[in-house]
Amino acid sequence: MIDRVLVPMDDSDLAAKALRYALESYDDAEITVLHVVGTSTPMMGETAGLAFEDDLPAAVEERAETVFESANEIASEYDAELRTVVAVGHPARTIVDHSEAFDTVVVGSHSGSLVKRLFVGNIAETVVRRAPVPVVVVR
Repeated sequence: MIDRVLVPMDDSDLAAKALRYALESYDDAEITVLHVVGTSTPMMGETAGLAFEDDLPAAVEERAETVFESANEIASEYDAELRTVVAVGHPARTIVDHSEAFDTVVVGSHSGSLVKRLFVGNIAETVVRRAPVPVVVVR
């Protein structure tokens, strides 16, 4: 039985589609939305900018706010409540690390532009290969 579902989200349409799938398919489960702040690029992308923040936890929460607002709007369509978690790090690695506490992961097949995917790599593919729990890929 699936009791705990992890849905990694960014601001992409496929992430929203993955959340909708999780809400429809696992309506009795506790669903947690994870937003990872920080992109994996040769120059560390968004993560490098966090180093200059006076209040790191507040800056991380602020960067996740839009994603969580969107997730909660989607959940309200299903009369559901979500847990939200924000983390800093390499997206695929962070998702895999968090997945250990869940029964399954529901992830969008890709996100971002083609250029971003080439630099970052396919996060969904890495999660499928390395997660210790089943992974559903929504496209």
